[in-house]
Amino acid sequence: MAPIRAPRRGVPRRVSVQATFAATLVDEWARQGVTDAVVCPGSRSTPLAVALARRLRSHVRLDERSAAFYALGLAMATGRPTIVCVTSGTAAVELHPAVVEAHHACVPLIVCTADRPPELHGVGAPQTIDQVGLYTTSTRWTATPGVPEQSQRAAWRPLAARAFRAALHAPGGPGPVHLNLEFREPLIGEAGPLPPRLGPRAVARGAIAAVDVGEPLGGRGVIICGGGLDAQSPDPSLVEAVAARLGWPVFADPRSGCRLPGTVAAADAIVRTGPALPESVLLLGAPWLSKAVGTYVSDAAEAGARVVVVDPWGRSHDPSHAASEFHHADVTAWLRAALASAPADPDLEWLPLWRSLEDKAQAAIVDTLAAELSEPAVARAVYGYVAAGAGTLVVSASMPMRDLEWFAPTHPTPARVLANRGANGIDGVVSTALGVAASRMDSAGPRRPTIALLGDLAFLHDVSGLVNMGGESCTFVVPDNGGGGIFSFLPQAEALDHDTFERLFGTPPTSDVAAVARGFGLTVREVTTLEELEPALDGSAPALVRVRVPGRAENVALHEAVNQAVRRALT
Repeated sequence: MAPIRAPRRGVPRRVSVQATFAATLVDEWARQGVTDAVVCPGSRSTPLAVALARRLRSHVRLDERSAAFYALGLAMATGRPTIVCVTSGTAAVELHPAVVEAHHACVPLIVCTADRPPELHGVGAPQTIDQVGLYTTSTRWTATPGVPEQSQRAAWRPLAARAFRAALHAPGGPGPVHLNLEFREPLIGEAGPLPPRLGPRAVARGAIAAVDVGEPLGGRGVIICGGGLDAQSPDPSLVEAVAARLGWPVFADPRSGCRLPGTVAAADAIVRTGPALPESVLLLGAPWLSKAVGTYVSDAAEAGARVVVVDPWGRSHDPSHAASEFHHADVTAWLRAALASAPADPDLEWLPLWRSLEDKAQAAIVDTLAAELSEPAVARAVYGYVAAGAGTLVVSASMPMRDLEWFAPTHPTPARVLANRGANGIDGVVSTALGVAASRMDSAGPRRPTIALLGDLAFLHDVSGLVNMGGESCTFVVPDNGGGGIFSFLPQAEALDHDTFERLFGTPPTSDVAAVARGFGLTVREVTTLEELEPALDGSAPALVRVRVPGRAENVALHEAVNQAVRRALT
């Protein structure tokens, strides 16, 4: 991340239109508030790479796929667009998975792919592919401005400003934009005078603020809070106020920041026991992973319940097709309007009923998980550790995210939880976590921990993210169960013979995760009991904490035992 040195004495660089163009883009992005860029080595991207390294905090990554997820983590953690800069050819293709994730998760990225000039296309030139519109279905805006020409200098700042605005303030919410930048040789040069700065900085444009919630909320209802970026998540204190006025329980996904004392954290287990259905459901944020919670909402809708979805970017967020109302609205403004219009005569028995269910369910969960080290117990303990330390927890969107959703306790200061839940893949988790950790490296005050909770396959899937780490303080917690744990919960596990299932779905790794981590320079700490977990988390980072948990079949049995224990406690 050190700035590029001036050219060696005796090797003068001529002023270059391309260098001036690149420096102008970067100057405008810095003026708008961009602080970070992720750069991959490559020749054709030299003009932009040099400009980024001289002006912004630049993170150099060797693998373009990893680099894009690293940038995703930076943008997710800061809420600001992060620049990604790569050379031409398949380097540009490698960015696609992270672009798709950013699109679905509303994470602002400015993706810059270098390209060959027009005369090198269609003639067999190396590293030359058709990059125009490469990510079109997953971008907020895309442009190929052509090889920089002096006559076009007046358009350079507007190009950068529009890319910034589209990444952060597009009508459909934040997301990725793509600039495909054509450069001719020579690629080395010095920037000349930049075009003047024109006009004000881009101003954040909020989503449509609804002041009319329609029919006032009332009766017996529930508020279900899902996750999202900080700008999309509901204000926990406002949710609490609306819930208190209505007398409604709050089901709080750990990513929502709303899992405070008094909310329902054991919703997945409770709704499996067949509790009374609500008359209204208010859905905020992304849907839960829990199929049981989704079925509970669907059953309520079929029974005539009013199901309301509020989203700032107009997305339905209703995979069960249960909603009867959609409000394209700023969540804070909508909740304030709902609070003002809500009747002050809640059902006095409804909320106490749910708090009793929650207390009994939590007692059953604690008793069941106290017997041995397990994946749910690890998720529960790691969440509590991060919450107590005001840190950030990055979670793989597979069993770790489900275990966190189902078993993480309430806390007076809920942990900040981030996950690649846009497309819900396990790819890129290592790199995303390192990007999140990098966002905190230069922050003022005491450094807060960044912990990543992911399975053994997710860790190995993105192991290239560990190459040439730059001092990111991240601890990877890997419950090692010998394969893909999520598949053991699916019908395939029972429908197929053991060998076929293991070969196609269980995929037990032949690589030792601890040996792999040591090979990349991580400290490895082995954990075999819950008592050993917190001291292992307290150690120096970067590190891998491998937790030796029971096998996948035993894990399925434990989840079923938890659900049965909750059922016995509530019936």
